Amino acid sequence: MAEKYHRATLSRNFLKTITRIKNPDEMLEEAKGEGLEKTLGVWDLIILGVGAIIGSGIFAVVGIAAAGSADGSALGAGPALMVSMIIAAIACIFSALCYSEFATMIPVAGGAYTYTFATLGEFAAWMVGWVLMLEYAIGFIAVACAWSNHFVQFLSGFERFLPAWLAHPPMWLVNDVFAAGKIVAENPDAYVPRLFGVPICINLPAILIVLLMTAILVKGTKDSTKMAGIMVVVKLAVIALFVLAGAFYVRPENWVPFAPNGAEGIFAGAFLIFFAYIGFDALATAAEECKNPQKDLPIGIIGSLIITTIVYVLVALVLTGIMNTSSTVPLDFLKAPMAYCMSINNMNWAAGLISIGSLAGLTSVLLVLEMAATRILYAMSRDHFISKRFQKLHPKFHTPALLTWTVGILAVVGILTLNLDVAAELCNYGTFTSFIVVCVAVLILRKTDPERPRPFKVPFSPFVPAMGIICCGGLMIYKSMQPSGSALLFPVWLGVGAMIYLLYGFVKNRLNENKLHNEKVKQRKQELSK
Repeated sequence: MAEKYHRATLSRNFLKTITRIKNPDEMLEEAKGEGLEKTLGVWDLIILGVGAIIGSGIFAVVGIAAAGSADGSALGAGPALMVSMIIAAIACIFSALCYSEFATMIPVAGGAYTYTFATLGEFAAWMVGWVLMLEYAIGFIAVACAWSNHFVQFLSGFERFLPAWLAHPPMWLVNDVFAAGKIVAENPDAYVPRLFGVPICINLPAILIVLLMTAILVKGTKDSTKMAGIMVVVKLAVIALFVLAGAFYVRPENWVPFAPNGAEGIFAGAFLIFFAYIGFDALATAAEECKNPQKDLPIGIIGSLIITTIVYVLVALVLTGIMNTSSTVPLDFLKAPMAYCMSINNMNWAAGLISIGSLAGLTSVLLVLEMAATRILYAMSRDHFISKRFQKLHPKFHTPALLTWTVGILAVVGILTLNLDVAAELCNYGTFTSFIVVCVAVLILRKTDPERPRPFKVPFSPFVPAMGIICCGGLMIYKSMQPSGSALLFPVWLGVGAMIYLLYGFVKNRLNENKLHNEKVKQRKQELSK
């Protein structure tokens, strides 16, 4: 007889079930049978990596990391920003090496979620998948809104040539719902529509760019990579322009004092800059679509990190050399630091080009983050955590079209309803958690499955994984000690994820196991009857 499903209870059998791992060979077999089309080479991966990393961080967050936030809640690193960047890069490198070992050993969709299932079991895998949704999906929404802000600023630069309604769109069409009350208070004469007496705003540019990115991803990963490649070339050219042109306006006295807020400011800057590095781990989620993952993935992951770190340090040198970040800075510098530095030196043409580069940078980040979110959910669907309908591939493009559109529509809902200032802060916690879990998973699999072929091995293990845990854990603890609502909301997010698993994910998996068991019993009876 088939085993009957029983509701989750705290028992030895229950604990054994939720810690049951999934064999990597089984994962590889599933991917081989019904996997995604392999279209990505090493240069595609590097383009995706650079495209994901160089975005909102370098064009916006870098100003706050250098000078501190306008309300004083975050300290700035000052000219020591380059040290903050190197600290953040080192923390990433340790984790990147661990990602590379897993990505070459288990080249299937899912990234950290898949690696956790192979080492820590079902419940831990679900929780990591839930945390990754926080990183990718919420990050995707936050970057879409940042793209909207830059796009509106870009349009305002053409006010002489564009109609007034387009150069300066109505405020209720370019802001989120949480900004509606503030807009009404500051601009009582401005028109803002109301629903049941409550002012309503819709961030239309953010919604439109999300729908456009979704349509591009449905057409295929290779086409998405081509577009990302164009965006990467544009933003690297713009950053090179800033470094070369800005170097003539650097004043060495702005680098003194080097660290105005000491070690505290440097580590605060490292935490903020870490947000600028979010994205390299998204490459691991695309492992199933790589032509030669064993060779190309480590090069793509490490290569994109090295390239972006060099770019970041050069920008930090010029930025802090032009602007004195040891004292109070204008609000415009915090919003768009590179463009502001060009404009104060009467290089408005360069400021305009930097605005184009920022749009290109944010666009490429949007592509990679949405792709990563869909690949995580694709892997979770394959493991019966969500409906198997999401595994269905488009007959022409061979992409998970239904899943991609679902992520896009949910992002639109998030743009309309979420308080993005708080949600964006949670992204770093999700990233730190997934990095720590991957480092732990490498150590576990080295003990539990030492004979498994590893085309790429983390050097100096267990030192490198341990340092990854210490660096990411240290920055995470440091941030949690600062007054911030996100430090309280992250445990709430984890609690909600655990409840969803117990009430839905656990139940769905057990029902699927019963179904498979019944099919085996039926097949066995048919064999005996013959």
